[in-house]
Amino acid sequence: MSSLPVLDIAPFIDDPTSDGGQDFSHELTQVCHDVGFAHIVGHGIDPNLEHSLFEVAREFFALPQSARTRLAIANSAAFRGYTLLGDENTAGGQDWRDQLDLGPEQQAPEPGYQGPAYLRLRGPNQWPIELPHMAPTALLWMDHMNVLGLQCVRALGVGLGQPIDVFDRFFDPADLHAKIIRYPAGDRPTDQGVGRHHDSGLLTFILQQGEPGLQVELGSKMVMVEPLEGAYVMNLGAMMQAATNGYLKATPHRVVAPSGDRDRLSMAFFFNPAFESVFEPIELPPHLATLASPDLVDLKGETIHTVFGENNLKVRLRSHPDVAARHYSDVVATPR
Repeated sequence: MSSLPVLDIAPFIDDPTSDGGQDFSHELTQVCHDVGFAHIVGHGIDPNLEHSLFEVAREFFALPQSARTRLAIANSAAFRGYTLLGDENTAGGQDWRDQLDLGPEQQAPEPGYQGPAYLRLRGPNQWPIELPHMAPTALLWMDHMNVLGLQCVRALGVGLGQPIDVFDRFFDPADLHAKIIRYPAGDRPTDQGVGRHHDSGLLTFILQQGEPGLQVELGSKMVMVEPLEGAYVMNLGAMMQAATNGYLKATPHRVVAPSGDRDRLSMAFFFNPAFESVFEPIELPPHLATLASPDLVDLKGETIHTVFGENNLKVRLRSHPDVAARHYSDVVATPR
């Protein structure tokens, strides 16, 4: 396979019980079993909103570095804020990208909080004062992506022989996460935009524009995913793989730095459940269960926890040692 399947979600959004809606559910589920990645079209998200998001992203990355570093991710126990080029690590290597991490606007735990460490991942965003229109644009886009994520996870529920709302309870509230990312062109110390990995959550959506760079492991090859107008690249995370006993696939992927003279911009949206959510494997219909191959470890050979927040925090601490040292010294000092 040299390209990803293109799936039209519009019939499911219009009427999940229609023939078209049912066909989409089963096709999406089959693709997520075979490949773990697909282009999703027909989602109904306003292209003008997407254009505005890319425009404000360009404005953000054009700010002086001093303005961006005021929003340093190390300021935030919730891992919200700006990451300098080379300051994030994946698969043991340095990622050559900078980015702004976002989530829903939330209250951080009170000082002296003694509960699960992963609930420190809730908190407010950091926004550039120079761009007052950035917050409303990005938060509106995230609201629309939240709706798309719920539609896709419902379609997968139907395709897995479950009630359409089998996963709904995990998303009230949803602990969403988004990244506005730049992979700069030009001289660099590494070609690794992001190292080979698979995501830790349920569903991820990537909005690409212009320069390619995303590569998906299909068979024994890393295949470049060219940007497709009007489409989101959707893939599964380790929690969905574990929750279906390996029937659905969290496919390894990476991003390579742009080869031309233009920066690559992309938007990543992680449709995550509440951090407290516990995902035990669901009971699959016999015809699907026979095709499942339980896989409860990540690419590092570590157990995929059933509590979403535990998985999410583990990955964040590995990726951002500066945040770990400043806000989680009690956690990283404890054997995991």
